[in-house]
Amino acid sequence: MKNYLNFENEIKDLENEIEKLKDPYNQSGLSEVDTKQISEIQEELDNKLKSIYSNLDPWQTTMVARHEDRPKSKFFIDNLFEEFISLSGDRYYGEDKSVLTGLAKFNNESVLVIGQEKGDDLDSRIERNFGMMRPEGYRKTIRLMELANKFNIPIISFIDTPGAYPGVGAEERGQAEAIAKSIECCMKLNVPTLAIIIGEGGSGGAIALASSSKVVMLENAIYSVISPEGCATILWRDPKKMLDAAKAMKLSAKDLLSLQIIDEIIEEPIGGAHRDKNLMLKNVRESITKNLAYFKSMSGEEIFNDRKNKFLRIGRNKGFISNLEDLSSLKTIEKNFEQIWKSKKILIPIITLSIIIFSIYIFSL
Repeated sequence: MKNYLNFENEIKDLENEIEKLKDPYNQSGLSEVDTKQISEIQEELDNKLKSIYSNLDPWQTTMVARHEDRPKSKFFIDNLFEEFISLSGDRYYGEDKSVLTGLAKFNNESVLVIGQEKGDDLDSRIERNFGMMRPEGYRKTIRLMELANKFNIPIISFIDTPGAYPGVGAEERGQAEAIAKSIECCMKLNVPTLAIIIGEGGSGGAIALASSSKVVMLENAIYSVISPEGCATILWRDPKKMLDAAKAMKLSAKDLLSLQIIDEIIEEPIGGAHRDKNLMLKNVRESITKNLAYFKSMSGEEIFNDRKNKFLRIGRNKGFISNLEDLSSLKTIEKNFEQIWKSKKILIPIITLSIIIFSIYIFSL
């Protein structure tokens, strides 16, 4: 049974009509299939899908990113990689089933694969904790990323989580520290790292694995510091204002690409990734191949500097620093120093005057 979102009612009606026309036994008596009418309705359906999905607002995009039928990490791992060997445990506490990890082959080359997995049905979702990782999950990925770095193996991560697990037990076992250590580990690696946001990229739970050389998003995925509902609750004390929050947060792939927070958008089939999973696999495979080839001729130090510069550039396109060399060395350039000094020239007289006025006030008491 197909699942439809609340803005897909017209699509649902058209698809139901096509299904009825394809099965003559649903009509009174046995009749021939009307292929001409089916073709006309199919064309109308394609136009309707194109019209709706080319004008999604940020909240509708969020709903598509959370769609039940959307391909999950396990689907991509099973169909894109060969000889996948699952590796488990953090060697401290236990196994976290919300993240799949292991070594595999991609185009006959060894890679480390990490995938946040939500599950496909209720039982698997409970087992996978709805894709929300615990501290042992992050420590497992740290252990394996360091192993991959030691043997010069590229790392590919599939991001799909509403956020890190907020339970008491997770906090007691050092959730914040585990996330921070995971970010630190991602940033210091000398091997290429590729993060693909396939659904939700929520909060620190996502950035812990998405601090990568290349961050790629599926067209209808989202990537944000908090969920729209959580943001609306904090700012307006009203979770129903999630559309306003989603618009303000710039969580869609197009917005994030324009802000240079992500590096690439992978195109989805019309109507979302769940409507043509084979085409989605093809597009993701091409993106992985291209991005791994980009780092092929780079040394470990060059890969490290490329990643560091990428993150240092974020938010600086209108700032003082534009030269990559200045980013790497973090030097105080002359232009920057002059502007700081001009600011001081203004601030020093103001501070001096404030001290004099305060002193006069004190002595007059």
